[in-house]
Amino acid sequence: MTRAFNFNAGPAAIPLEVLQQAQEQFVDYHGAGMSIMEMSHRSALYEQVNNEAQSLLRELYGVPDNYRILFLQGGASTQFAMIPLNLVRPGRPGAYVKTGAWADKAIKEAKLVGETVIAASTESDKYMRMPTAEEIVIPDNAAYLHVTSNETIGGTQFFDFPQAGNVPLIADMSSDILSRPVDVSKFGLIYAGAQKNLGPSGVTVVIARDDLIAESPTTIPTMFRYSTHASNNSLYNTPPSFAVYMVSLVLNWIKGKGGIAQMDQFNRDKTKLIYDKIDQSSGFYIGCAQPQSRSLMNITFRIHSEELEKQFIKESEKEGFVGLKGHRDVGGLRASTYNAVPLESCQALAQFMADFQKRNG
Repeated sequence: MTRAFNFNAGPAAIPLEVLQQAQEQFVDYHGAGMSIMEMSHRSALYEQVNNEAQSLLRELYGVPDNYRILFLQGGASTQFAMIPLNLVRPGRPGAYVKTGAWADKAIKEAKLVGETVIAASTESDKYMRMPTAEEIVIPDNAAYLHVTSNETIGGTQFFDFPQAGNVPLIADMSSDILSRPVDVSKFGLIYAGAQKNLGPSGVTVVIARDDLIAESPTTIPTMFRYSTHASNNSLYNTPPSFAVYMVSLVLNWIKGKGGIAQMDQFNRDKTKLIYDKIDQSSGFYIGCAQPQSRSLMNITFRIHSEELEKQFIKESEKEGFVGLKGHRDVGGLRASTYNAVPLESCQALAQFMADFQKRNG
């Protein structure tokens, strides 16, 4: 079997070992005579999967006892609305750091719900950097401060999160969750679609502090209340059971690799191979993000000629590379190097980049 060099931005690479384990258990899960997809979410076997996934995430991320882990549906895009629905009040606006396309989508949804303020923006720099701490101005009456920890389209990432004081810090970590150590206690709420670092699409992880869950108003629909899902152990309605099962397998894989600190070093080693090729290309390849904000998950770069970029994509696809075309909104090139992307794939890409430059430089 020949595996593609998968640099898709999401849905993205899943560890081969995880896929093989799921394959082995696909038809008959633990002697049940049925697939995990076929069994009741009220069964003891599925409840065990649900609880194990929560327990693993709590262990790997160091999630404190006063936080709940929820497995929800609707992707991060639904969280864009759920957060203000649960937390924004008259005189308590949601504050947002505007760092790119995903932050902007969150802001647009929040504006439909209630008052919002922009605490900082890097739009004037074409979102090619993250703001400094000094640039972020948080209103005292803010219900929360929302940040997007990693912008997949621009290829920028927060390396130092803002100090929000008494204002709860909320982070969309869809594209870098579990890629590096994070002090969860600094956040009021973290959320992430699973399809980049945690498993397949279909489930969204929410890590929420108890006091914020308690603020869920009874005036919004039941399914949009965090309290609904917390009080029902994420089993209020039929969950995305197969996706949660896959998340559990991925979490076990991360644990087997040595945990988050090892993932962090692994990701740094991988991305350095590609960033070095960009920086040492004498201008043939041009990095998009400013160096201090360069993402360890999404490497965005250009070639001085759009024709050469098209040729790069065409030739790379023939060599088995997938997902190197930049987002349709910005063009260019992008390599997404999430946890499950092997070192060998990044080595192969670095070699292809060197060969391509040699032939076209």
